[in-house]
Amino acid sequence: MQHRKRIPPAEAIQYLDSLLQDLHGQPESVTAANACGRVLAKSIVSDVSIPAFRRSMMDGFAVQAEDTSSADESSACTLRIVGTSMPGNGWTGNLQSGEAVRVMTGAPVPEAADAVVPFELTSTLPAGVRISSPIAAGKNVSEIGEDIRSGQQLLDAGRSLRPQDIGLLSATGCSEITVIRRPRIRLIITGSELLPAGTRPHGHRVADSNGPMLEALVSRDGGTSLFHGITPDDPDSIRELLEEGLRDKADVLLVSGGSSAGDEDFAPDLIAQLGELPVHGISMRPGAPAGIGRIGNCPVFLLPGNPVACLFAYDMFAARAVRQLGGRPQQWPYRPIESTLLKPLHSAIGRLDYARVRMSEEGIVPIAISGGSVLSSTTIADGFVLIPPETDRISAGDTARMWLYGG
Repeated sequence: MQHRKRIPPAEAIQYLDSLLQDLHGQPESVTAANACGRVLAKSIVSDVSIPAFRRSMMDGFAVQAEDTSSADESSACTLRIVGTSMPGNGWTGNLQSGEAVRVMTGAPVPEAADAVVPFELTSTLPAGVRISSPIAAGKNVSEIGEDIRSGQQLLDAGRSLRPQDIGLLSATGCSEITVIRRPRIRLIITGSELLPAGTRPHGHRVADSNGPMLEALVSRDGGTSLFHGITPDDPDSIRELLEEGLRDKADVLLVSGGSSAGDEDFAPDLIAQLGELPVHGISMRPGAPAGIGRIGNCPVFLLPGNPVACLFAYDMFAARAVRQLGGRPQQWPYRPIESTLLKPLHSAIGRLDYARVRMSEEGIVPIAISGGSVLSSTTIADGFVLIPPETDRISAGDTARMWLYGG
């Protein structure tokens, strides 16, 4: 297949979004213990109040605040100790004026008590407990619903659950939580020159870096990878893997390698035969041979074999699909900052360039703008700057937006 005229990245994204508009994440139930990092499919409303009873925030004595109103160092009040309230085993008596109940942190506060005096502000006497300063009503008492009220919306749909969210849900008795199913992403890594990841390169063969990198990117974006190893540059083998991905009910197909228009670049023709490939060739560097299409309702992404180009094309297009299907924001998970560019960056009008950069105390230092196969340019970089298609340079001294790899 020959490249069509390269289209602007914005047009490629427009086509991609038209593909995705009818594709949405599907819900599933998981236990609270397995929900961290998952995306809520629907909002959660509490049907309990927390605390469900008035409880002590301190170890001390539960009292009626009015009994301590005149207490001071010269005229302390002494209250009779009539019982003890422990966590899970509250005191069941009827507190009267002039009485106090020993109470531990988290234990129920007797109904008639309205304050807790900490132990360190009291002294125990044979006749009871001596209190030498007044305590305000409500002091050190956690009221019913102070943390969570019954009927309160706890967490919104679309939230990516954090560890503290899991604790909150567990505290309200949520054992099963409805989350968005992780999208299934079939990885098809092609290349007769490739050795399995982790193999020492030898001869004219190289170890696969795209497979492990894409698995990590898919995991970052909330997906699950389906990857069964490298396939050679053979049209029958690639066709079988594309069809197998559909049989496995993959939500997205990612094809890495063989994306251009060379003699052994079979994937573009195969995708066009099995479905459609309206986007093939995008005005960007690196990653120009990238493509976007579909087989049935399944989006398919052609990612270049050069690893930097593969990374950039995935982030530009495939990540958008994986994140949407998993209920996450389409935007990059990279944090932008703005600073002064210390050296100029050059591009060509009409092309989007992906410049790897480092951050110094003085500003942004360019590292590389070309070299789609030099993966180390992304590991020594702190992030990247995009040179937009409408300009051919960002001059030294200009303010540039840098996207941080490290968040």
